[in-house]
Amino acid sequence: MLGYVTIGYREAEPALAFYDAVLGAAGMSRAFFDSGWAGYGPAGSAEQNVFLCPPFDGKPAQPGNGIMIAFKAPSKAAVEAAYAAGLAHGGSDEGAPGPRPAESTSFFGCYLRDPTGNKIAVFCRP
Repeated sequence: MLGYVTIGYREAEPALAFYDAVLGAAGMSRAFFDSGWAGYGPAGSAEQNVFLCPPFDGKPAQPGNGIMIAFKAPSKAAVEAAYAAGLAHGGSDEGAPGPRPAESTSFFGCYLRDPTGNKIAVFCRP
């Protein structure tokens, strides 16, 4: 069982703008930003399970090759909103919203890179 995820960033301001927008569209909100750490969780909850931070070793954050974090959204509209928000806040396209595979009726998602280059997905199961 997954407890939490940490995502390294190079610069706080673009990372926070990107994740505030993308995770906000997916139903999450930022609970805090303190000493370089930001915590996100379900909107209206006191629990956080996604954290942004600079790497502990002090070296620049680097995206992991083959690593992707997927965030579950409540609807297709939320997936589409998260994708648009990500592009508007410094992210880059890795796959526009749509069914995966193309004929699927059980998975709808999009893929983005954050300002540091980390790959994420936002998806729902309609």
